[in-house]
Amino acid sequence: MDKNIVWHDSHLSKAQRSQLKNQKPCILWFTGLSGSGKSTIANALEAKLYDSRVHSYLLDGDNVRHGLNKDLGFDEASRVENIRRIGEVAKLFVDSGVIVLTAFISPFISDREIVRHLIEEGEFIEVFVDTPIAVCQARDPKGLYQKALSGEIKNFTGIDSPYEAPQKPEIHLKTDTITVDEGANQIVEYLQSKGYIC
Repeated sequence: MDKNIVWHDSHLSKAQRSQLKNQKPCILWFTGLSGSGKSTIANALEAKLYDSRVHSYLLDGDNVRHGLNKDLGFDEASRVENIRRIGEVAKLFVDSGVIVLTAFISPFISDREIVRHLIEEGEFIEVFVDTPIAVCQARDPKGLYQKALSGEIKNFTGIDSPYEAPQKPEIHLKTDTITVDEGANQIVEYLQSKGYIC
C-alpha cells in the first residue's frame, strides 16, 4: 500500500452507530449454488427486518456485478477479487452499524474465511443455503445450468468449477425441505437468540 495513504479515524465509533440503531451489526453471508435460493431468502429476510425496524442492506451478486464489479469475469482470479471487494464493502456497512446481507455463490472456503477475518469475531454469520444440485438444475431460474451444460458458459460452479460447502456454518438452511418464509424465520430467530436484534 502507498505509504502516503493514511487511515482517517472518524469521531463516531461503530458502537455509537450501533447504539443509535439499537442493534448489533453483522454480515449475514449467504452462500450456496446458483438456484439454491440465496437471493430469494435474503430478500424475504430483508423485508422481515424492515418490518421490525431493523437497519439492513442487501448486497446481491448480480447487482454488484452491474456496477462495482462490472470489470470482473468469472475465472478463478476474478471470483476471488469479486469476493474480496464485497468483503471490504460489507465491512464498511458493519462499521456503520448496519446488518448487511450478502447473497453470493462465493464457492471457495478460503475466500469466505478472508471476509470472516476482516471484521471482529461474531460479526460474520455464514448462512449455508444447502440445496442439492439436481434441485438447483430443476429450478434453473436464469437458465444458467442449461447454458453451462451446453458449453455456452465456462467455469460454472457445480458444473465445471467446484463449490466448497461450509464446514461449520452458523446457520444451515436445507431449502429443498423448507419454505422461503421458514428459512427467513430461522435466521430471524438466530439473530434474536444471539442478541443482534431485539
